[in-house]
Amino acid sequence: MSDSAAEKSIPNEALASAGESRVAWPTHERERAFQRWLEPLVAPHGLQPLALQAASADASFRRYLRLPAARGSRIVMDAPPPLEDTRPFVRIASLLAGAGLRVPEVLAADVEQGFLLLEDLGSQVYLPALQDAARAGGQAADRLMRPALAALLRMQQRVPAHELPLFDARAQQLELDLFPTWCVQREFGQTWTESQTRAWQQVCERLIHSNLSQPQVAVHADWMPRNLMLLGAGDPPGVLDFQDAVCGPMSYDLASLLRDAFISWNEAQELDWAVRWWQMARDAGHPVDADFGEFWRSLEWSGLQRHLKVLGIFCRLKHRDGKPGYAADLPRFFGYATRVAMRYRPLAPLLALLEPLSGNAVEAGFTF
Repeated sequence: MSDSAAEKSIPNEALASAGESRVAWPTHERERAFQRWLEPLVAPHGLQPLALQAASADASFRRYLRLPAARGSRIVMDAPPPLEDTRPFVRIASLLAGAGLRVPEVLAADVEQGFLLLEDLGSQVYLPALQDAARAGGQAADRLMRPALAALLRMQQRVPAHELPLFDARAQQLELDLFPTWCVQREFGQTWTESQTRAWQQVCERLIHSNLSQPQVAVHADWMPRNLMLLGAGDPPGVLDFQDAVCGPMSYDLASLLRDAFISWNEAQELDWAVRWWQMARDAGHPVDADFGEFWRSLEWSGLQRHLKVLGIFCRLKHRDGKPGYAADLPRFFGYATRVAMRYRPLAPLLALLEPLSGNAVEAGFTF
């Protein structure tokens, strides 16, 4: 870095003196790397680096910063390697955009350092809008969900699944292993007996077999209200956080949308939206099961595999990553998992494994 470049870099002191939100950096080296990367982009994109602000963070080590620009604003993804890899985001953004989905355009990228300059899709996330709609009642939630359902079908039909990593048996088992490691052992301090471990593995095998038996399509892997953006009344949603997309079971993303981490619906509403999507898929010639009952079973089972994984992830976030807030939603996932395990005889062995944990959660003051 030349002396002249060093003079042009933007220190945090300048942010503070400008009266804007100070952006904290984990290390001075990371901050200087960001400044060096950003400098040549300021003029071409009309950026205003003194007004850099935090935009959002997620459960990973990524975070997002908002930069005002001459026209609107831009988003910076800060994904420090080796903890994060921005290459899948760049590649999958291209696949989704090519399929006609609304994703942030990648305006500049340094994948080696983990910095991306992205189009800003705004700050109107689906989740608070759906929460408001749920409180208001009526058709408000349905008007929001219909474009999300249509966009999901578009993704499955138009994104080439063979270009995505396989969500194979090994990948699914690694996800399921998070539950006994972080939830059972670390969060609740319990150790399973040999018979309990056998029962758990039996359930895992059945869930994985169900997922692999479904048509394999492009799967966002986190198609939930916090990753969908409202862009206009009736418009397709903006889609975020797609870097972990895989080739996997058709019902997975729909289960993610209907049984979310932060908002729940009664089963009649879940069924209504599931039937609507299933009928749209049939009308479009998508290879969905002709029997809705079998499709719904597949959805519940793929959702259970996801929810067991999330129980493990939320506990890992608490104990490993110092993010305890996610654990407040453990009871919601115990509720989802218990409901499905009670409904299907092959999954019944899971109930005896869940009950001691969900019971402890209730005793600690949580409610379903």
